[in-house]
Amino acid sequence: MRILIVDDNPTNVIIIREILKKEDYRNFITASSAKEMLKLLGIGGEKKGPQQSDIDLILLDMMMPEMDGIEACRVVQQYEHLRDIPIIMVTAVGDSKKLAEALDAGAVDYVTKPINKVELMARIRLALRLKREKDWHKERDQRMQDELKLAALVQNAVLSLPIKDEVLEAHAIYQPSAELAGDLYAWYPLGDGRYAVILLDMMGHGISSSLFCMFLASVLKDTVTTYVEPEKVIQELNRRFNQLYIEKQLVQYYFTAIYLVIDMRMKRIDYVNAGHPPALLFEGNAKRPVLLESNCHPVGLFDRIDIQPQSLSFGEEGHLVMYTDGLLEMAPGEQEEQLEFMIRNLNGDHEWREEVMQEAFFTDEADQERDDDKCLVWITLKKGTDKE
Repeated sequence: MRILIVDDNPTNVIIIREILKKEDYRNFITASSAKEMLKLLGIGGEKKGPQQSDIDLILLDMMMPEMDGIEACRVVQQYEHLRDIPIIMVTAVGDSKKLAEALDAGAVDYVTKPINKVELMARIRLALRLKREKDWHKERDQRMQDELKLAALVQNAVLSLPIKDEVLEAHAIYQPSAELAGDLYAWYPLGDGRYAVILLDMMGHGISSSLFCMFLASVLKDTVTTYVEPEKVIQELNRRFNQLYIEKQLVQYYFTAIYLVIDMRMKRIDYVNAGHPPALLFEGNAKRPVLLESNCHPVGLFDRIDIQPQSLSFGEEGHLVMYTDGLLEMAPGEQEEQLEFMIRNLNGDHEWREEVMQEAFFTDEADQERDDDKCLVWITLKKGTDKE
């Protein structure tokens, strides 16, 4: 532990040093003015910046020329990397208003002159103990942040990469509200011109939602390739999700999802929408899309899920857009108005234009401070082959 003693009176410095030495505190430095103290902390003179200080405690005289202890304390508090250094005011002033002003400026405690050895050491030990606890919490929080960043990288790695096939393209933009999020998208070529596409939105966001998403990502490919058909895939995801029994769970976790199988040879889309916002199918030159609306409740609410799979056909080139409610809710108004906003911004050219989508939905101006994950999946349906 390193202690900084700041006092313009050399006698006071000597007294404090001797008290500290007798108590086996020998790692200390001194400053004769507030400005010298600031230089030692790296925030005075030419040396400025957020470098880490090695000072663990400051004993600061309140009454000094040029800059008093209260003003010096205020300056220190302006630097985030110095705010956790405990400052104990050493003062001969008995004015309660001055003492209150010092505490408001950032001091954690004070001792009065003439200095009482027992009182001084008790306050120093308390301040250093609090400093150690703060340092421990900061290190723990930093470790947690580092682990969350690593987890976010892992989570991002399971998302499907864009595909550009002769008959179909798939792209996505994903903007989590924080490092970890609760949205997940994936697509899988099934062969023979068929593609499986899924977008899901876990209730809430943060660590718990992201962990549920990672579990679903781990079982998704096997589920899709084994069951393929929309009804069977959603039922299996519901079964697997309900296996995650958590004792004394206070929150009912669930997720909305839209899963579809696109058959480019038959020009047909089979899908299940489990409580998710409607996907939009724009075909040819049509100005109004076909809505792939919800046809069953979200996944994970009940042990069994009743599903009525839907099918639709398309005859021309087009594009299919799926999105999470974080994107929908960035538009003002009620649900119908929000849906009209999506249709206006997603209509037009069937070709994927990432910059246009970024500007429309994922800029700071478009975000409107919505605290939710935002995801958009764009499927371009090309000419394909004729039916056999």
